[in-house]
Amino acid sequence: MSLDLATVHADQISLNSLVQNLVYASGTVGAIMVVVGLLMIDAGTTRSKNLLTSTIEKLMGFFIGFTVYFVIGFALWAAQYYIIEDATLGDSIADWWLGGGMVNARAHEISPDIFPGLNNFQIFVFFLACFAGIINVLLHFAVAERIKAAAYFILCIAATLVSSALSWATWGSVGPLTNPGFHDFFGVGFVYLFPAGMALVLVPRLGARPGMFTPHPLVQSYNAPSIGLAATGLVTIFAGLPMVILSCLFFFDPEALAVSVTMANTSVGIAFNNYGLAWAGGGISGLLIAYKTRNYAYTLLGPLAGYVAGASGFDVYLPWQMFIVSLGAPFVAWAVYEFTLKRGIDEHKLFPLFLGAGSYGLIMLGLFKAGTPRGGYLGIEEGAYAFQHGEIGIVMQLVGIIACIAAGAVTALVVGTILEKTIGLRVPEEDQAAGLDKLNWGIEHDGESVVLSPAE
Repeated sequence: MSLDLATVHADQISLNSLVQNLVYASGTVGAIMVVVGLLMIDAGTTRSKNLLTSTIEKLMGFFIGFTVYFVIGFALWAAQYYIIEDATLGDSIADWWLGGGMVNARAHEISPDIFPGLNNFQIFVFFLACFAGIINVLLHFAVAERIKAAAYFILCIAATLVSSALSWATWGSVGPLTNPGFHDFFGVGFVYLFPAGMALVLVPRLGARPGMFTPHPLVQSYNAPSIGLAATGLVTIFAGLPMVILSCLFFFDPEALAVSVTMANTSVGIAFNNYGLAWAGGGISGLLIAYKTRNYAYTLLGPLAGYVAGASGFDVYLPWQMFIVSLGAPFVAWAVYEFTLKRGIDEHKLFPLFLGAGSYGLIMLGLFKAGTPRGGYLGIEEGAYAFQHGEIGIVMQLVGIIACIAAGAVTALVVGTILEKTIGLRVPEEDQAAGLDKLNWGIEHDGESVVLSPAE
């Protein structure tokens, strides 16, 4: 099809729109860097005899989530912005499923009267599809080395569908929970609490890995290849997240006024500084806990806990408030971590960081920033979706936490039960002990390196 310059809608492809396109496109780069960092953490902390299997399963989980989100997931999230214009979920699906009109349209051929800023919305599909994949990667951290690959892949499909619907309710400004007051700038609820809720159901059913708490005839202790590689992965994640933060801001006239995805008053500088202080405060407390307990794991958990606790409020905290909240986060993660160890629960990432620090951060946000105006949509001056008609409050924060965890738990309960009664969920213990790389790929390992034992 040849280009007819007479039909070009210049407002859709202006220099200003290009700058915004680049801002949101950078978020996809940041999201991919997060994936790289997560794979490095996995490579540094997974038993060598299972590492190839674990890496392949995480990658496939990411691609499954990414694909399913393109097919239908984004249409579910975008429906909130259709509803405020008196359109329907069906209209959103018609436009934004993989074969939809807006997904497959060239921005310069669509009038701004029909869909202004189409390029940005199209880029957002890629951006959020990356996080749909990341949710599956995070889930795998909780079930790795003991879940059957086929069962995990089916869970990935279900997780993407449910988390997409959950993002419609909990991430944005006009969803059924966000419009009344639930505030979550970075998607802590549907990205972090949701897979942690799934892990609450799946981890007890899968049991502990051989050698994790007690010696096994084939695995005397749980060995990890490289804590240094895991630390490098942590820094890689922190390097990618600023670009993701930028993509969680909407920019309006005059010039480039930054408003958070929650429609709260913010600025680029405040959001970035809050992010930096979040992992800095968490790092300091984590270091103190690590030396106190003689457990190096907290040198990694600390800054991650600070970040997760602060992520829901990067847009509205004042920097000094962010620092105080982040200082407390590793202590919450520590309490959850020790609780799981004493009870032989083999899950040392999602529970301390997401159920612990993530929930703590959402609650602190409801206390520190109660009454902060947000919600609705810029340009709407009256009615149920009026700009900043809602306020942050502790009640809606608690409602959001419960909804996100419950959504994950119910998803895992339903799908996990079906899988247990059909193809099975758990890899037999002897196969786990012998090593999944040999079982699945015929690969032998000469030996294993640094001991990683949570009981140290």
